[in-house]
Amino acid sequence: MTVTLADVAARAQVSPATVSRVLNGNYPVAAATRERVLKAVTELDYVLNGPASALAAATSDLVGILVNDIADPFFGIMASAIQSEIGGAQGRAGGERLAVVCNTGGSPERELTYLTLLQRQRAAAVVVTGGAVEDGPHAAAIAAKLRKLTDAGTRVVLCGRPPAEDTGAVALAFDNRGGARQLTGHLIGLGHRRLGYIAGPEERTTTRHRLEGHRQALTAAGLEDDPALTVHGRYDRRSGYEATLELLRRAPDLTAVVAANDSVALGACAALRESGLRIPEDVSVAGFDDLPFSVDAVPALTTVRLPLSKAGARAGRIATGREEPPPGGIATVRGELMVRGSTAVPRG
Repeated sequence: MTVTLADVAARAQVSPATVSRVLNGNYPVAAATRERVLKAVTELDYVLNGPASALAAATSDLVGILVNDIADPFFGIMASAIQSEIGGAQGRAGGERLAVVCNTGGSPERELTYLTLLQRQRAAAVVVTGGAVEDGPHAAAIAAKLRKLTDAGTRVVLCGRPPAEDTGAVALAFDNRGGARQLTGHLIGLGHRRLGYIAGPEERTTTRHRLEGHRQALTAAGLEDDPALTVHGRYDRRSGYEATLELLRRAPDLTAVVAANDSVALGACAALRESGLRIPEDVSVAGFDDLPFSVDAVPALTTVRLPLSKAGARAGRIATGREEPPPGGIATVRGELMVRGSTAVPRG
């Protein structure tokens, strides 16, 4: 059953005119009243109506792009590629589509809020980038929101995120397990047996999948998965620095550090150098993603190259209807091992 303006007014105990003023923002309304109206809108999941109104027409060419952190090259590269594919005269009456980048800051609540706002604005498409938060209630809320978006005709594409079943969303999922398995397997093949692993935040799917791939490589080689050799942290340089110092404290004999991503790997390199260790002569270091700075690091980082730009561009084309979705609505995007100077055969 469709929720109407009158339903919102009844829930908030105000007149329909007051609800309209709050939503349009064109008339002063008391703060307490405004809060009550917005709460009712959220509780009822009200979507602005008016198929013939100027508002509906003005927002029909909107494309939302959700990222964790636009300052992170991982997300910036994808967002740029997505936006490059949705520009041009593809909107209503040959007009431009408007791309809106929504920076969640890694907050599950902000992610859900942005999806709700895009639903209310009748977005033509939504692209959600990066891994998902592994929390049951949040995952259910996100799935319900994605389902409402697709049911309303919004194209939804998940880029670098696992599939969301029964939502109608297309998924271009990164093979994080396979890439991590290949990366750790390379180090084991060089002769490393004491490998420290710096993982990302524990609640993220990307973290779990990359850690699972690392552990699969250890198991395949008959090596013990020592919990003391895994440290969790954020996906940034500082986390890599701090985690590496902790790994050295726990296991001074380690010969390699595998990092959750390239930014973390740079922090690991700094910590190793400050500890008087050479890379790769004393300790090898490997990253993940192959971000632009990786090849310019000294020594250049061994890493797994994810085709971030290509994946983003494809997501943009699917979101705008310029490319058909993959069979079954799911495609696996595989990475490529890039062997560079930061890894070598261990001493002794």
